[in-house]
Amino acid sequence: MENQKHFVIDFDSTFTRVEALDVLCEISLRGQPDATESLQKIKDITDLGMEGKISFRESLEQRLEILKAHRSHLPELIARLSDQVSESFQRNREFVKKYADQIYILSNGFKDFIVPIVEHFGITEDRVFANEFVYDDAGNIVGFNKDNMLSENNGKPNKIKSLNLKGEVYVLGDGYTDYEIKKAGIAHKFYAFTENVRRQNVLENADHEAPNLDEVLYLNKMERALSYPKSRINVLLLENIHEHGVRKLQEEGYNVKVHPAGMDEDELCEAIKDVSIIGIRSKTQITKKVLDNANRLLAVGAFCIGTNQIDLVECQRKGVAVFNAPFSNTRSVVELAIAEIILLMRNIHDKSMGMHNGRWDKSAKGSFEVRGKTLGIIGYGNIGAQLSVVAESIGIKVQFYDLEEKLALGNAVQCKSLDDLLETSDMITLHIDGRPDNSGFMKEEHFAKMKDGVIFLNLARGPVVDIAALKKYVLSGKIRGVGVDVYPEEPKSNDEEFTSELRGLPNTILTPHIGGSTLEAQENIADFVPGKIMEYINTGSTNNSVNFPNIVLPTLKDAHRFIHIHKNEPGILAKINHILANHNLNIVGQYLKTNEEIGYVITDINKNYDEEVIKNLKNIKETIRFRVLY
Repeated sequence: MENQKHFVIDFDSTFTRVEALDVLCEISLRGQPDATESLQKIKDITDLGMEGKISFRESLEQRLEILKAHRSHLPELIARLSDQVSESFQRNREFVKKYADQIYILSNGFKDFIVPIVEHFGITEDRVFANEFVYDDAGNIVGFNKDNMLSENNGKPNKIKSLNLKGEVYVLGDGYTDYEIKKAGIAHKFYAFTENVRRQNVLENADHEAPNLDEVLYLNKMERALSYPKSRINVLLLENIHEHGVRKLQEEGYNVKVHPAGMDEDELCEAIKDVSIIGIRSKTQITKKVLDNANRLLAVGAFCIGTNQIDLVECQRKGVAVFNAPFSNTRSVVELAIAEIILLMRNIHDKSMGMHNGRWDKSAKGSFEVRGKTLGIIGYGNIGAQLSVVAESIGIKVQFYDLEEKLALGNAVQCKSLDDLLETSDMITLHIDGRPDNSGFMKEEHFAKMKDGVIFLNLARGPVVDIAALKKYVLSGKIRGVGVDVYPEEPKSNDEEFTSELRGLPNTILTPHIGGSTLEAQENIADFVPGKIMEYINTGSTNNSVNFPNIVLPTLKDAHRFIHIHKNEPGILAKINHILANHNLNIVGQYLKTNEEIGYVITDINKNYDEEVIKNLKNIKETIRFRVLY
């Protein structure tokens, strides 16, 4: 057929993750004293040939001379190569099998080990073009068939030319010899395959970089295992996200960029334009202006507890799901609170500073145990509740105030009013969120009601405390110890100076927003948040989303999943089902959940459907975002 597509695919480092002769070298030279040196020579010669710096025949002859291989080594080689098939080929096994009559394996390797591998993917021997080993009577590999055109320079283009293929020829490979087919004018396109190895001189000559087979199939609008190549999903991670999180997203196949600091609004508006996933901590503000510039954004990951730095409602309106880590750093914040309470009750900060300045002040004056004292916790959420338990375990009496009725843990007591807590607590710690209503929560009038000599901590959010009022009561002596970890304005990076009215105050511990900054907490967060985002991208599940209706979805099997996010208005589900019925689609499963702003409908349908149905679903007036998953 004149318009048929033919796919010419390389074997080594394309169909498989490795160079087969390198593996054969490991097998044949196992136990030999010069094995390591020989293996390196083989790899160096392979690279020179792939880059076009020596002739292919030279490369082949030199490698076989070093190998000293035998026919008996091939079964192990085949077994090892079978385990090294590239992930995207394994993932798209159904495509390879279905279109095997349009696929050619063209390799400078050897049919002896290639055929047994590709046969499992439905590719028959007659569609494999490669070299052939020559053996002596004892079964030693002593050379190769020099009459085979693939053993010569320009062997690949000459072989494809001899096939006289009708239609468009697409070449997928990682080496210069693969590009030569396009260079000779025989191929329509050359895709530089970079899933396993990236060669710059090959990329420079390619029509397109293919990080995986998914990309090639996506560009050619062919059947594939993934609805959208993961390599096309751009991820931007700000503020020193833990390397575990970076690695987890990279291993998923996403295109990940890392920026060590926060960004201001204008910087972020520019940086976010082609980003599908953004990961931030507490400094970066995801505002309406930023979201207006986020053309492709699917999800925001807050690698922390709070989400007040994100415009959650605007994210809803634009169909952007937000995920955070509500529990992952709880223990770290609690431990810092306990440590600071003890240090401040003993006036350790000022005594330590005095020692550094040469002052010896051995005295019990103003130094107290925490045992028997009363701790007042404002905000009895995850952190407040765990702090309650730990504090009580070391002999502290605990009382708390929360807007909601909460189950008190241990012997803790819920105060009827905030004033009750302020007037009766020896130590007070804030653990409220950063919602706008909480801005300036702790005012001068509240400090005035506290007991004389109180210890005060804010490890919650910077804007919730009136800093000028706090300073006033520290200088007056009413508050005799302060621990602050969060501030109304914080530097965007470690290179900026920290400025605050609290600097230089007596018995005041200032920390740079590190309440959750332990390696354990950051690793937990870096595991939890990417996991939730990847689950959302891959399945549509919104479990633990901050701003989307929470739906836990079953694994998608033998179906396509339509995800429809829309304004929460009556009758949308009826419109969706009317369109599906008009296209005679069989619904395998359907799930709906709403909140105040949006509705979230997931419909699993059989794979066979008219593309027109997608257009019709997108055209529903109330649609915010539509995705297809499979």
